[in-house]
Amino acid sequence: MPRFFFDIDDGLRFTFDDDGQALPDRAAARNMAISVLPPLARDVLPDGDRHAVSVVIRNEEGEAIFRAVLELVAEWLD
Repeated sequence: MPRFFFDIDDGLRFTFDDDGQALPDRAAARNMAISVLPPLARDVLPDGDRHAVSVVIRNEEGEAIFRAVLELVAEWLD
């Protein structure tokens, strides 16, 4: 199985994945990246009116192959 690495930026710190995870394919890696965003966002919100949390997937060669971003924009309308 290929190994994928998930680098996380929560706006406060960047975590470089040195270990990675063996997954069946790119689709499984994509699904994992997307599924970790909501819990990561909960850990840092609410911390202001604008916030983004992102996960970048790297392949075994170290190339970035996918990015998922969850963004919160909170603003008063009046």
